Amino acid sequence: MRADAQKNRDHILAVARDLLSSGGEEASLRDIARTAGVGLGTLYRHYPTREALLEVLLHDRFEALTARAVALKAEVSAGAALVTWLRETVAIAHDYSGTIRSMVAAIEDEGSALHASCVAMKAAGTRLLLRAQEKGEARTDMDGADLFAFVGALSWVADQPALAPRSDHVFAIIADAIVTTQAKSAV
Repeated sequence: MRADAQKNRDHILAVARDLLSSGGEEASLRDIARTAGVGLGTLYRHYPTREALLEVLLHDRFEALTARAVALKAEVSAGAALVTWLRETVAIAHDYSGTIRSMVAAIEDEGSALHASCVAMKAAGTRLLLRAQEKGEARTDMDGADLFAFVGALSWVADQPALAPRSDHVFAIIADAIVTTQAKSAV
């Protein structure tokens, strides 16, 4: 890639990251191009869809969450690993406010640029949940889809100005409902 094209690409990513992480969840590709000072054609050449742009922005974070799930299995109890991973996943979803809708849709849409990353991240969380359930450290009446729904709900709470101050408390309530009494002493 030519140096000027790479510079444009990097600048577009930086602008998109700033817009999406500062409450600009409804920012369109046109808004991102305008803010980046590039033509819409330039943006579309690099990122033909919003999902393609989100994939580039979120891919490394999702891979890190997937790797983190593996590391947590070796570091702490199953219940503690699950809660830690859930907290970190909610934080990333909150960092890119408004992207949870795209993440949820990508799980079901194999054609989405976000599909593979979202499925891998969800699978990593599901493995942590299953391990905690097998060890008797998590309730058994939930699955990975429920866990992913909690990520969406908890990141939504943190995005609401009136509820944001309560987001840690709400997270603790949800975590307490997931992790069984037996595992609570380890968390």
